[in-house]
Parts: sequence; C-alpha cells; structure tokens
Amino acid sequence: MRFVVLLGCALLAQQAAAQSPLANAAGQTINGISCDAQEGQRIHIHQRLLIIDRGKTVAIPPNVGQPANVRCIYWLHTHTPDGIIHVEAPKDRSFTLGDFFSVWGQPLSRTMAASARARKGQKLKVWVDGKAYSGDPATIALTAHADIVIQAGPPYPKVKLFTNWGNL
Repeated sequence: MRFVVLLGCALLAQQAAAQSPLANAAGQTINGISCDAQEGQRIHIHQRLLIIDRGKTVAIPPNVGQPANVRCIYWLHTHTPDGIIHVEAPKDRSFTLGDFFSVWGQPLSRTMAASARARKGQKLKVWVDGKAYSGDPATIALTAHADIVIQAGPPYPKVKLFTNWGNL
C-alpha cells in the first residue's frame, strides 16, 4: 500500500513538473492581466510573433491565454497557430512581449524564447519591425501591428517584414 501511495505521489510530482507553471492557468491574474468572460474592447490591437530556432519556425500555439479548464480569456491571447497575438483589453494600459510570454507560460530572456535557446555565450537576435533590437526582449512594447522576430542560430534566415494585416 505504501508503494502505491509513493508511486502515485511521484507520478503527480512528475506531471506537475512537466507542465509549464502557467500553461494551464486556472484563470488567475498574471502581471495584472485578468482572464475575463469575454474579450475587452477598450484596446484592440495585434502583433505578429515569429520565433526561429536554427532555421526552423517554433510554433506559437492556438488558444494561448484561453485556459482549457476555465471559461475565460486573457487580454493577451492567440486564436490560431500563425503567431498573431491579440491584445483585447477592457482598459488602457501598455503591454509587453514579456506579458504575453507570462500568459503563455514560456520563458523569455536575452538567451531563450520558448524552446529556442541561443548557443552558449551568445544571445538571441531580435528584430522589431525589421530593425535590430538589442534590449531585453521581455520589454518590447506590444504596439499595433508590431512585427517581432526572434532567432536562435545560426543560421539566421532573412525574414520579410509581415504586412498581411488584413482586417486585424
């Protein structure tokens, strides 16, 4: 009986460790960003986030910011796996890429973005609207139609500026 209890505890601990801390958030407020019953309409803007790890695109999943176990949606979220971030907030405030990564439950630093890691002694290469960005990527402002590209390499493929905003 003791073995079964210990095995059960070990499996629960392993499962908890395997999940990112906020990936299945229970709708708690994250960085002052709440998970509400519907999308806010005071601010409604979009950005494109592209992460490239050694030449391969890292997927930005659909439904980031939409917990599966709670019927709510964070002010920062995705709907589709195309890297489009939706900022739909009920009040005026500024948001950063670090806020989005916190809602997503993924790491973001000068050396790591989600699963993309810079090589030892190197930093990620970051571009905002086609211009090199040398600061902490977590501080990048999420402004209307910002095009954010983060690369761990080499290689560092040239990326065309995203302009397909359509009705976004």
